Amino acid sequence: MSPTTSPKLPLAKAPESEKITINMGFVDLGHIDLLVAEGFYSNRTDFIRTAIRTHLASHADALRQAVSRKTLVLGLQSFSAADLEAVRAAGEMLQIRVLGLAVIAPDVTPALALATIESLTVLGAFHAPPAVKAALAGRVH
Repeated sequence: MSPTTSPKLPLAKAPESEKITINMGFVDLGHIDLLVAEGFYSNRTDFIRTAIRTHLASHADALRQAVSRKTLVLGLQSFSAADLEAVRAAGEMLQIRVLGLAVIAPDVTPALALATIESLTVLGAFHAPPAVKAALAGRVH
């Protein structure tokens, strides 16, 4: 295993989505409500999700190229204490790069995370115990 790769890890049960909040102008919001009222969308969330997916699809080629160039892992990448202990036993450090969700399990201590994670780049969401997040703060890019 090289320093830029991660061990093959079993998939953990993770949330399907991350909640975000946006501020919108009243006129834009009114337009969305009108489209919902006219039956084009079932609700505001349906409109927003559809708009985001459509916009992402219009940039699909650029996104694929960027993911490849940045060597990002797509989807969920999860690390338990056992996974990180194996990395430490091998004398290696991880450079974690995820587009999606990175999860560090509750059984991982801050000391173990610092001993095994050289850098962490997450485009999406990062879930970890608060003490681990605090310990890794200087290594998150």
